[in-house]
Amino acid sequence: MDLDTVDHLLSTTRAVRKRLDLTRPVPPEVIVECLRLAIQAPTGSNAQRWRWLVVTDPATRAAIAELYRNPSRAPQPPSASREPDVEPTAQQRRVADSARYLSEHLEEVPVLVVPCTEDAGGAAGWAPSIYPAVWSFQLALRSRGLGSCMTTVHLFRKEEAAELLGVPDGFVQACLVPVAYYTGDDFRPAVRRPVEEITYWNRWGNSDPG
Repeated sequence: MDLDTVDHLLSTTRAVRKRLDLTRPVPPEVIVECLRLAIQAPTGSNAQRWRWLVVTDPATRAAIAELYRNPSRAPQPPSASREPDVEPTAQQRRVADSARYLSEHLEEVPVLVVPCTEDAGGAAGWAPSIYPAVWSFQLALRSRGLGSCMTTVHLFRKEEAAELLGVPDGFVQACLVPVAYYTGDDFRPAVRRPVEEITYWNRWGNSDPG
């Protein structure tokens, strides 16, 4: 296995909200190819309770975008946990700007994928079982020149979205993944805190692996 290639893919797969080519169609076979890889991901008890709704119809995309832009209760912004007097960083401002752009143009994104899973309960709920496959889907897209991000804003109105999409009782929507070819150059690794600062060994707060 070529570690340089794998590491580059893992360290440069970004949440793409703004650098999306809204005019270039995404062939259905590309989505299917990426989903075929995605469902190789581990899943709880190998139950494979997932279902994947691929939305390309313009009217349906517009209806989802309307729900996305008008949540029934306002989601907390990413800065909500910061101290009131602390100015957002340049990176946080860029994220907020790109999130706003995606909200304003969501219906123009050529493909919206809604991963769903059977609501089967479990100690951690249903979501952890499908998220590895969602991430694998995003990695497969990235390796083929497509950008994506995982967002859950539309779930503030999940009942209306379920009715719109025909999601049956017993299944739940896990998230929304807008998909399009990305524009511009390649992506770079993001600025992150050193892993040593956020990794603990054997007990919370212990940074010594010895």
